[in-house]
Amino acid sequence: MTNYREILRLISQGISQRSIAVSCECSRNTVAKVVKRSNELNITWPLNPDRTNGELHKLFYPESTLPPTRKRPDNEYIHKEMAKSGVTLSLLWNEYCESCRLSNEIPLMYTQFCYHYQQYVAKTKATMHIGRKPGEQMEVDWAGQTASLVDTDTGESIAAYIFVAVLPYSQYAYVEAFLNQGQESWITAHVNAYKYFGGVTRILVPDNLKTGVERSSWYTPIINKSYHEMAEHYGTAVIPARVRKPKDKPSVEGTVGTISTWIVAALRRQQFFSLPELNLAIREKLEAFNSKPFQKKTGSRQSVFREEEKALLLPLPAVPYELAVWKVATVQFNYHVTVEKMHYSVPYEYIKHKVDVRITRYVVEVFFNNHRICSHPRLHGRPGQYSTVTEHMLEDHQKYTAWNGERFVSWAENVGKHTAVVVKAILSSHRIEQQGYKSCMGLLKLADKYSVSRLEAACEKALSYTPNPSYKSIQTIIKTGQDKIVKEEPVNPEKSSNSFGFTRGADYYRRNS
Repeated sequence: MTNYREILRLISQGISQRSIAVSCECSRNTVAKVVKRSNELNITWPLNPDRTNGELHKLFYPESTLPPTRKRPDNEYIHKEMAKSGVTLSLLWNEYCESCRLSNEIPLMYTQFCYHYQQYVAKTKATMHIGRKPGEQMEVDWAGQTASLVDTDTGESIAAYIFVAVLPYSQYAYVEAFLNQGQESWITAHVNAYKYFGGVTRILVPDNLKTGVERSSWYTPIINKSYHEMAEHYGTAVIPARVRKPKDKPSVEGTVGTISTWIVAALRRQQFFSLPELNLAIREKLEAFNSKPFQKKTGSRQSVFREEEKALLLPLPAVPYELAVWKVATVQFNYHVTVEKMHYSVPYEYIKHKVDVRITRYVVEVFFNNHRICSHPRLHGRPGQYSTVTEHMLEDHQKYTAWNGERFVSWAENVGKHTAVVVKAILSSHRIEQQGYKSCMGLLKLADKYSVSRLEAACEKALSYTPNPSYKSIQTIIKTGQDKIVKEEPVNPEKSSNSFGFTRGADYYRRNS
């Protein structure tokens, strides 16, 4: 708006209209019109201090304050329509003109139509800075960008999801990677964040994800039961952000983008084969990020947190919260229960029974009729892994798991040296050692069926024929009784009266007289 007060003050001092126009940043015609209107209305300097430029404008140009004769567009309706695909201001202006024609009203020109809409949009985008109190809030969210791990068995890439927690007052951040965004990872991330900060904020501001909020509502949001229990354990209150309102948690939204550059992108050229290895590298980058000096104020996130905010956090409880999820499972014929696509063994006596499974981050416990029957360390990583306890297996199955080359050789040496040679020959005759296990097991059964001595004799007999006997040849020797044939003593030529064989005596040649 034109500064009418300043123009009248400079006129009273005798300054030229050209100089006044330059000083008040307006045209000379505007200065001339103000001089003319002030003379007509007998308005001179000094003015009443309460008289504003707006009041002077109404006095000088009363016709411009009259209600407009042209129909003003509905900017709120235009803004909603512009959000739809394919809708443009040109299309909406044509529709606006058509509605004015039908109602016998004068429409705005297209440039004015666009100007009024731009003014409306500028007002709706207005923002307000909200000062945060130290130790009051912690904002949490998952980063959109993921890190990656390398599967040691298959070499495939596994996505790792990045959790980010920020204290808005100091902008102090905590970052950790997880293999999924499930309930367990979500709760564990909060527990680790509180441990990292060394205290608890009074308010917790999450997004409206299902692991945190079961039903979103601005007035009465329903918090997930496990999430609510965790908040009660730490003495904090969960106040979720509104749906599709990222400005309700601007600190974590801004930090997520920065973390994607400072940590995730910085680690893109490194390979990680386990989650602890990745989180160790993330922690190193996080310390550097929190220690980095601010650009527009003194200190860093870490220094502001330690000096001004840490002392105002609520103390941590004596024991950290541990998420426990209960599920009902049926013991399968392979005496395993399946939990989160992993398999855990149960004593075989409970096959086809329904059992209760208690799942924490590190332990899986199985209960039957409120009695714990087994527990396993929780498996993580590639789906389909097995955790099997030997004592849970049938006796025959336990023997099968004990099969290996050393065990068979050790057993054969107890039978005899020839049996040991045969077992070693059978194992070495196959490209893969496990292919000879069944043949060695067959020898075990021959010893049980016939006797250890006969098996040793049969092996000795077979080795006299070939250096690489098979299970089949030894079985044939025992069945046909060849192992029972006594060896003939070799004839000594010196003891023989005639080395050329049998010779007829004198009686044979005696002639009858």
